[in-house]
Amino acid sequence: MAKKSLIHREKKRQILEQKYHLIRRSSKKEISKVPSLSEKWKIHGKLQSSPRNSAPTRLHRRCFSTGRSRANYRDFGLSGHILREMVHTCLLPGATRSSW
Repeated sequence: MAKKSLIHREKKRQILEQKYHLIRRSSKKEISKVPSLSEKWKIHGKLQSSPRNSAPTRLHRRCFSTGRSRANYRDFGLSGHILREMVHTCLLPGATRSSW
């Protein structure tokens, strides 16, 4: 189980990313449309003035049940360890069992 503080920090990042999503997208479109370099630098400065945690690259996928941030499968939203346990107990239909 992941620390509660790490899970809470990740939720705060998700909220910030949703809050600044439209602002970041519109300023990126403006950068591509403006021909002059000085204008691009001004818009880039505006883009950098937003909080660091509002960038979507700082988000991590976490396991739905344990909160683990590593070895996640996008299709299931689970870490590899929990996914393997669920397959062995036949909780995921259609998944084949493997012993390694």
